[in-house]
Amino acid sequence: MKIRPIVCLTQDYAKGTRIEDSQLRKAILELPDNKTEHLPGYLPLVPGMPVLLTENIAAELGLSNGTRGIFRQLVYDELSDDIQFDKTVFPKHTKFIAQPKYVLVEFSSCKLDSELKFDIKELLPETLSKIAKVAKPTTKISIKRKALPLIPAYSITTHKSQGQTLNKIIADLVMPPDPVEVGSVYVPLSRVKRLDDLPIVRSFEFSSLQVKPSAAQAEELNRLDTIAKNTRKRFPSIL
Repeated sequence: MKIRPIVCLTQDYAKGTRIEDSQLRKAILELPDNKTEHLPGYLPLVPGMPVLLTENIAAELGLSNGTRGIFRQLVYDELSDDIQFDKTVFPKHTKFIAQPKYVLVEFSSCKLDSELKFDIKELLPETLSKIAKVAKPTTKISIKRKALPLIPAYSITTHKSQGQTLNKIIADLVMPPDPVEVGSVYVPLSRVKRLDDLPIVRSFEFSSLQVKPSAAQAEELNRLDTIAKNTRKRFPSIL
């Protein structure tokens, strides 16, 4: 059975009015996410795909920025116009959803007192404000963007993976020419429990593993070592 690709579009507003001009809307949708607070105009969705939360929805329930989940279903207005936006990137038969109601996502780490049917939790669209440059370089338009706080998570950055334990990952240890931080290598290498679950995509320089901590990091490590030594002296019977 063929599944029709679905792309969820953001809802963009200028001065409280929804942007209807097709040319302007397309220009704003296609802005790179580093100019829209990392909230992309296009969100491709396929049932069963991994997704990542980009906002703190309910931290007390384990639903916070960086939480991983599995997309299950998008609920939307069936009367939405089936408009083709970016034909150069997405397949011809892609369905673009301009007015999503909500999305059903499964979060295995969600802390609920009782389980919901099918283990799915509902996420409502979030509203964020953006500044977008369109048309002339000197033109600025203040845009308020309403979108689902999700991004595809087939791959994630080292920063996003901090603090997470992952089942399997494929890591790339070839560092960019910029100054390399200690965490750039340590974080991906420490996300899994077994070495067999950590294939490295290509050869890398051994120097990548020899990054020295900065002066501030070294000072913090020394501070923690001092605290550890003092704690062992104060509580020898416990430690």
